[in-house]
Parts: sequence; structure tokens; C-alpha cells
Amino acid sequence: MIPDEQRGRIRRLFFAEHWKVGTIATELGVHHDTVELAIEPRRFVNRGLCSSATLLDAYLPFVAQTLEQYPRLRATRLFEMIRDRGYRGSVYAVRRHVRRVRPAHHEAFFRLTVLPGEQAQVDWGPFGKIRVGQGERALSCFVMVLASSRATFARFTLDQTLESFVRCHVEAFQRFGGVPRAVLYDNLKSVVIERQGDLIRFHPRILELAGHYHFAPTPVGIARGNEKGRVERRIRDLREAFFAARSFSSLADLNQQLDAWIDRVVHGRRVPGDAARTVAESLADEQQSLLPLPEHAFDPCHVQSVASGKTPYVRFDRNDYSIPHTLVRKPLTLVASETTVRVLDGDKEIARHQRSWDTRRQIEDQAHLSALAREKRKARDHRGRNRLVAGCPSAHAFLGQIAPHGGHLGGTTTRLLHLLDTYGATDLDAAIAEAHRRDAFAAQSVAHILDQRARARGAPAPIEVVLPDDPRVRDLVVTPHALHRYDHLAAESLDSAPEDDQ
Repeated sequence: MIPDEQRGRIRRLFFAEHWKVGTIATELGVHHDTVELAIEPRRFVNRGLCSSATLLDAYLPFVAQTLEQYPRLRATRLFEMIRDRGYRGSVYAVRRHVRRVRPAHHEAFFRLTVLPGEQAQVDWGPFGKIRVGQGERALSCFVMVLASSRATFARFTLDQTLESFVRCHVEAFQRFGGVPRAVLYDNLKSVVIERQGDLIRFHPRILELAGHYHFAPTPVGIARGNEKGRVERRIRDLREAFFAARSFSSLADLNQQLDAWIDRVVHGRRVPGDAARTVAESLADEQQSLLPLPEHAFDPCHVQSVASGKTPYVRFDRNDYSIPHTLVRKPLTLVASETTVRVLDGDKEIARHQRSWDTRRQIEDQAHLSALAREKRKARDHRGRNRLVAGCPSAHAFLGQIAPHGGHLGGTTTRLLHLLDTYGATDLDAAIAEAHRRDAFAAQSVAHILDQRARARGAPAPIEVVLPDDPRVRDLVVTPHALHRYDHLAAESLDSAPEDDQ
């Protein structure tokens, strides 16, 4: 019996609020039979008609036969099948019947026995996100467990890329001091590109890694995660016994703590089924059966083609890395390791940077920026000389004598441009010609001549043009033109005007 208060609440939710039986049971924390007892559904059955149970009786042998052949078939699919065969009852009766008669299926498994050095199990474990600089990165843990000794290698990374996957393999083999004959994987995209039953197309990079270390990559059967239960248990162990409530200052600090925990705790445990030995002792024995490491470790670096835009940077992993300005818009090769990013032009290294795991950062080599600044300065000098010569034809020969007479071409050009803005092209051209005749090849000489001529004419002192700091104004190049042509036009207009107008 249930309390009257709870019975009344169940009936209100069912009849007034129209909640479903399962929803009421979940909300109140009672069994659905308790809910059905409270609402008394049989009282509302029209006894003049056949009940749903009676309608279903004719189809019970078919349902039993189908469930025997397909024990996991859903009740809704069975409902559709018997409805096509004439059933006119409700799906709820089918669901209740299937719930009662579905055969229980509990799969049994053999205990996995693996010879030393025969197999390792590998998987990724997600551990949330951590903040790096001004961005967030997904924190993952690569785990490899030797199936015989239970020896473990684990490494936290900031991604689950193929580059990190391969690099962790290389570190694991080096840590174990050898290579197992087979490595068991889940059907990871990093390993299996395509699978049709037993036909498997492996990722070329994994095949290259396996060929270098002579192991056989072996994916587990589809929906058969139990086949790599040892690495699954280790990931759960890492999450519950190591990572929970742990503080760390950086990824390197976290991995140092992880290595110490594995050596102290995991490798200090007794081997399941062999209580006489610890995991560390079992690993020492298993190392004798591992395949020897090759003379050279596999290169796990990520390699890709890149090209910059108009600016001397190439983008990789949400960051920009500088390159020499002479190589913009040119196809290049980027080689990235966990700590370094290198850029190659053919087989020549043209840039090397420390890898940033932050996001939206510009990682720059000061030499690249300095070379670009020198090039821009040189270009500005060329534009300045072109502007000076265009307004003052005498400047071409004058500038040609600056260097032979010990002057500085860039500084002289800059000062003459300033005089051009102050006195105008006509006066400056005449002053440059006069200075050339005097063999006075210096900007100070030209300025002195301009000042003398202005005083002789009684002209007011020139007003210096002050420009704002806006580079759009300061860097604007305006080519001056000689104004004496306008004087000729004015004179011609006066000569051709009628006498009355004069």
C-alpha cells in the first residue's frame, strides 16, 4: 500500500497534468507499477471491446520467435512488424510484454592471457580543458599499457592530433626500453581511416611508424572495447586516483607529477594473478621479450605545406610565425615538434621559433622584422629621391656628387625634401643648381642659398608645415610641380587681353 498523500499526488500528475507513467515514477522515485496501481488504468478499459492484451495474444508466438532470433530487437520495431500483420492494439501493450519476456543476455568473456612482450594496449583519455595564455586547450592523456606486466606509460597533451599520437608512441617505446609485437587500438581515426568488417585501411603515418618499430597495429573488434580493458581501467585509475583534486602549474609540471605517480604507485602494485611480483619487477622480466629499439628514433614531427599572405607570417595551430619578407606568397614547408616550429624553403631552414600553445599570438624573429624595416626604409629613400628629382631636375646631378664628397646620401635627401616642402620646387631647384656651381655639395649650402635669396627679395620667413602623426598623412607622397609654367600662362593671358580690359 502507498500513502494516500502520495497516491493523490500521482493521480493529480497523471489526470490533471497528463504526465506519463514513466515520468511520474522518475520524478517521485517510485516503481512504475506503483504509479499504475495508484491510477488504476483497468478501470478505464471499455469492457465492451477486446482489451489490448487480448488483441496481442494472437501475435505472442511470433513475438517470442522473433525475440529468440533477435534478442536485442526494440519493442517499437516488433510493434511495426505485428501491425503489418494485422495487429490493431497499442504499442504500450507490446512494450510491457517485451519487457517481461525479453531473454536476458549476459555475455561471458575468457580471461585474457598474454605472453610477455606480445601486446600493448593504447587509448586516449579526455580530461577537460585548461587555459593556456589567452586561449583554452583540450587536455588529453595518452596511455599505453603492456598487457603482460601492466607497466604503464602516460603523457598529458594539449591535443589529440596524429603528431601527438605518434610522439607519445616514440616516448613510450623509449621508456619501456623496447617494442611490443602488437599494439591494440580502439577504432581511432588516427589509426583506422576506413573499416568494412575485417577489411581495414590504416592511416599511412601509423603504418610508417609500425614499419619503423616492427610492431603490428591491431584494432579491436567493432563495439568490443572489452578487448582492451587493461588500458581502459588505467585511464579510469588516472582520472580517479591521480587527476582528481590535483593542482599543477603547467603541462610540464603535470607530466612530472604523473611520471612520479606511475613509478611510485602503479609500478609498485602487485601484478594481478601473480602476487609475488610487483609491476616494476614484471616489467624488468618483460623487457627481455620486447623487440629491440631501432638505432634511430622515429621522427614524430608534423609536416605540412604553408604559404604566407601579404605579411611575412605563416599560420600554424592558431598562431602566426614570422618568416623573411623575401619569401611572402611562396610555397614553404612547416615542420612542427612539441617545442619547435621550423619553416623550410626546399631543404634550407629559413625560420625557427619556439612553439606557442597559446592562441592568436604572433611569434616573431627580430631579424625578420629588422630586415623588413631596412627594406621599407630603403624603399622610402628611393621614393624620396624620385620625388625630389621630379620637382627639381638639378637634384639628379647634385645627389650624384654627395657620396664622392663625403656626404650622406640619405640624410641629404631628407633635408632637401624638407626644403622642398618649405620653399617650393622652383626656388629649391635654382638653389641646388647654384650650390652645384659652387661645388658646395651639402644640404646646408642649399639652405643657406635659399635663405640669402629670400632675404634679398624681402620675402617673409617660410612657415614650416606641421603634419599630424597619422601615418596615412605622413606617408602620403605628393609629387610637386614647377609653378613657373603658370606664370607663363598668366603672362600670355595679359598679352592677349583687349586694351580696354588692360
